[in-house]
Amino acid sequence: MALADRARSLKQRGYQVVNLAGGDPHFGTPEHVVDAARDALAEGFTHYTSSRGLPELRKAVADLLSLRSGVIRDPDNEVVITPSAKHAVFASLMAVLDPGDEVLIPTPSWVSYGQMVRLAGAQPVSVPLFAADNFTLSRELLEAKVTPRTKAIVLNSPTNPTGRVLSMSELRDIADFSAARDLVVISDEIYEDIVFGDNTHRSPAEYPECVDRTLTVSGFSKSFAMTGWRLGYVSGPQELMNAVLKVQEHSVGEAGSFIQRGGMAALLGNRSPVRHMVEQYDRHRKWAHGELSQVPGIECALPEGAFYLFPDISALGFSDSHACAQWLIDKAGVVVTPGSAFGPGGEGHIRLSLAASTATVEAGVNRLRDALSTPH
Repeated sequence: MALADRARSLKQRGYQVVNLAGGDPHFGTPEHVVDAARDALAEGFTHYTSSRGLPELRKAVADLLSLRSGVIRDPDNEVVITPSAKHAVFASLMAVLDPGDEVLIPTPSWVSYGQMVRLAGAQPVSVPLFAADNFTLSRELLEAKVTPRTKAIVLNSPTNPTGRVLSMSELRDIADFSAARDLVVISDEIYEDIVFGDNTHRSPAEYPECVDRTLTVSGFSKSFAMTGWRLGYVSGPQELMNAVLKVQEHSVGEAGSFIQRGGMAALLGNRSPVRHMVEQYDRHRKWAHGELSQVPGIECALPEGAFYLFPDISALGFSDSHACAQWLIDKAGVVVTPGSAFGPGGEGHIRLSLAASTATVEAGVNRLRDALSTPH
């Protein structure tokens, strides 16, 4: 927030500032999705729905889970439509946690997971991953942090901020570990459609050991450029979903009625806009990775999924990642996110988003490359 304030101040003073900090796709929402919501509004479909969500949308979600991962969920009892995937994660944590519980969070991780755990009265426990090992998660690392108070583990694949996609080996370790320790797995799969090359997104719910202990979260923001629509969903075994539903009923109630109609169009309609977006993100990641790899001292893995780069700038002489991000605003007029924001394992890195337009990505990355290539 302090960096965003600094960027706004520079803009007000007439400086050209390029923002590569956000995770909001620059694409417009596909037109057939907009049309479906507009039609719903025109017919007066603007009142309460079931707290679980529209039956037709729940069935579309269940069909998608079955098609993608072979996971069978009853749309009547094991799917809840939520106002954003973010709320789905929050409701899941509120449903399974008691005060004093602990939750394992592999880090670097999205900044809200730990705060959500705290809001539930529980304690987040970071499981730091390491750039030298390409941020690989292992059972050994998990076992080192587990205690008798551990109740759950939060996963995110493809991962924000690192761009990692969990491998079959990592998922096998997670399945064995969560079953042995009787943990709930909350799997945030919001970037599931944004996977590159030979990488494949897989869900821990696909494993027999995990199917009855996993709450799978996803949504529409990233895949369909629907960030402002606030629409997501969570699925899982009925016992856990009954608790999730209670949180939903007594907090937000339900997702917007006409917005859910848009979600139905997204899942059931033409998916070529999604493919087009992913193709552009793929071009962005390859080009940006190549440009930043030219900077002496920068180490940067090629992302496997999502739309971020997470270069290691620790060899460039900055005191920390926040100092680097501040310097880049002042020196290059580019806003990035310091790696320290993403918890242990993130320090020494910066995150830049590739979700902006091609012109914005090119302008920002060119400025970063030139600035970081000069003495500072």
